[in-house]
Amino acid sequence: MLGSPEFPLLTKEGDVTIGGAFSIHSKITEPPLSFTDTPQPITCSGLNLREFRFAQTMMFAIEEINNSSFLLPNVSLGYRIYDSCGSTLSSMRAAMALMNGGERTSGRNCSGQSAVHAIIGASESSATIVMSQTTGAFQIPVISHFATCACLSNRKLYPSFFRTIPSDYYQSRALAQLVKHFGWTWVGVVNSNNDYGKNGASAFVQAAKLEGVCIEFSMAISRTDPQDKISAVVRQIRRAGSRVLVGFLAQGEMEVLLEEAVMQNLTGLQWVGSESWITAGHLTTGGRSTVLSGALGFTIQRSLIPGLKDFLFRVGPGQDPHSALLREFWETTFDCSLEAGAQAGRCSGLENLENVRNSFTDVSSLRISGTVYKALYAVAHALHEQIRDSEGGQGGRQPSPQRHSIQPGQVLLQISRVNFTMPSGERVFFDQNGDPTATYELVNWQRDKHGETVFVTVGNYDASLPEGRQFTMNGLDMTWAGDQAERPRSVCSESCLPGFRQAVIRGKPACCFSCIPCGAGEISNTTDSADCTVCPLEFWSNKDRTHCVPKAVEFLSFEDNMGILLTVFSLVGACSTIAVSLVFFWFRNTPLVKASNSELSFLLLFSLTLCFLCSLTFIGRPSEWSCMLRHTAFGITFALCMSCVLGKTIAVVIAFKATMPGNTVLCSLPLLRTSVFSGTFLQVIVCVLWLALAPPFPYKNTAHAIEKIILECALGSAVGFWAVLGYIGLLALLCFVLAFLARKLPDNFNEAKFITFSMLIFCAVWITFIPAYVSSPGKFTVAVEIFAILASSFGLLMCIFAPKCFIILLKPERNTKKHIMGKSHGKSQ
Repeated sequence: MLGSPEFPLLTKEGDVTIGGAFSIHSKITEPPLSFTDTPQPITCSGLNLREFRFAQTMMFAIEEINNSSFLLPNVSLGYRIYDSCGSTLSSMRAAMALMNGGERTSGRNCSGQSAVHAIIGASESSATIVMSQTTGAFQIPVISHFATCACLSNRKLYPSFFRTIPSDYYQSRALAQLVKHFGWTWVGVVNSNNDYGKNGASAFVQAAKLEGVCIEFSMAISRTDPQDKISAVVRQIRRAGSRVLVGFLAQGEMEVLLEEAVMQNLTGLQWVGSESWITAGHLTTGGRSTVLSGALGFTIQRSLIPGLKDFLFRVGPGQDPHSALLREFWETTFDCSLEAGAQAGRCSGLENLENVRNSFTDVSSLRISGTVYKALYAVAHALHEQIRDSEGGQGGRQPSPQRHSIQPGQVLLQISRVNFTMPSGERVFFDQNGDPTATYELVNWQRDKHGETVFVTVGNYDASLPEGRQFTMNGLDMTWAGDQAERPRSVCSESCLPGFRQAVIRGKPACCFSCIPCGAGEISNTTDSADCTVCPLEFWSNKDRTHCVPKAVEFLSFEDNMGILLTVFSLVGACSTIAVSLVFFWFRNTPLVKASNSELSFLLLFSLTLCFLCSLTFIGRPSEWSCMLRHTAFGITFALCMSCVLGKTIAVVIAFKATMPGNTVLCSLPLLRTSVFSGTFLQVIVCVLWLALAPPFPYKNTAHAIEKIILECALGSAVGFWAVLGYIGLLALLCFVLAFLARKLPDNFNEAKFITFSMLIFCAVWITFIPAYVSSPGKFTVAVEIFAILASSFGLLMCIFAPKCFIILLKPERNTKKHIMGKSHGKSQ
């Protein structure tokens, strides 16, 4: 059977006429153009039962409105339904026929009145674009039930267009969130080579990139493409590494692609479909259901249309025996012939549709039929409001001429204002772009207990909700590609575990990456982290680089091996000094002790004890008080020690240079005490100024070692520290010079010789201390300072007091006045 878009297939007269354009036939045959004769009409073939149901739904809605007592009372609606054949050319002819009534006239005058007041259709975006461009200049409203191209929301290009199905602007984002939700970051795209497919796929690609999803390939096909091109597309899909395919395809292209996919046995692929085919029941039959098993996609919400099922079951050739369309429908449904001369497969026209299950009779999940239904009611409400406005708000039937004076432009204005509630409770209104609220159901192709494919709703998408709450899953079990229970993976590169970051591979999309371990001090605690996060200043990365942990705190503690060793040496030195003091005290009346100036000796031993003990203040966790104590105690005790040594040196020089040694020594005691006090007091003043102006303080050093915190005492004032150290060095230098000048005094009582040796050790230790102190890292800086204190203290103790203790304890026969005075004493006698 053949149809033509130039003549209406279904008509009914009424006070107000509404046009309709549906792809009742899916194939078009264009006649040859000779440009010498009148062109033959375009013919269409291949009855589309689903589109025929849409047309019958329009007829049902008009009949229901005509029987309504509150909507358009006493006003009857008529219709003219044309076949757009899924072609832009036939859609253009149908639009022209709807506007001028289909009459052919040779005159120059026309009525100027459109034959219809509104048009429902078409089913494809490209056909609807052509129709809207044609009728827009005449302000004839076009309400599409199935055209989803986002381009139609442009009010400058399509000012008279409305639709009861959401725009692909929202569907594209919903699909992008869907593939991202399931972790599919590497997908392929195939789309129809028309406005619907190209705009939808382009919007999806853009939305997918924002979601971090990469596109491996994007191909376009058309239902009129040669077979070898379709075969090449399927082969490319088979070779691709992605296991998820997003199909933004109209039903015609989807059928062509599926035929080839079945021939090449393309299985195991996770299909993600657009609303145009995801709930098309005829695609679930035969081998196509195997290819599409587990498919996912968004579709509009199901609608409940009471009475439609019974209306559809009454459709048949008995309604209009002269209708070629009804005869074609019957013969296609029952695979028979109504011709009287048919030899086989003849049907009577009385067969029962209730025994048939196909796209026409299946009303278990009405979706697009629901948008047709809402479109008719939107027009009816607009007409109702316009008539009420024309009557000044009064009820009653208008005279027939006045009813016919309603202009399409008036209907267009009223449609833009409609806001009503369907009997199902769904609100119908249009935004400023002529679009409805975008709400979708996520359907999954599953097998029921009989092995038949059913569409199960497993999620929802509501664009009116805030970002992040638009897409939700309902928790139902899902079926995946190949009817598998396990969700497939489709990634270019495997996920980077925590502790790693993604590194883009040059020349490939962002989803293709290598995994690089985070550097020291950096972490990543999420999968597929793009960057590693630097830990805060006082934290460091753990071994796995997944968490920041507090940095190890380093300082010279009493538990460290080095700290224990230095503590032992410090205590040994202090105990040794105390032991020497006890020896000197026990033998205080012996000539050797008396000759050594016992007062200065005891004071020097006391200061040495403090020097040994002050090193302990450098060990342990630095605090505000310990930092101030360690440097000032070190400075004052060593100043006292050097002052005592300086006093002993002066005493030696005076003792052997004076004419009357006895009187001279006695006269020098006040001088010696004054020198010791003065030398120590000056250091005390320096330390007080240091503490008052810029005292040392505890400091967390994170610059020297990035993986740990070094607790140390900041000097506060480097000038103060080096002033203290320099003053000690000055006293040591004076001691060394004086002791060196006295080196040739009589050997038996030449204490200056031992002081010279001790000062050489002292100066050598502290001269080498400076570069070692500056270059030592962390706690070793403190260890170097303690070592210098202990080494110089042991040097003084051993060089000055060890020889005396040797004589006192082991050579008592040399501890006599005669031996101490030696030859010089004999000559003087």
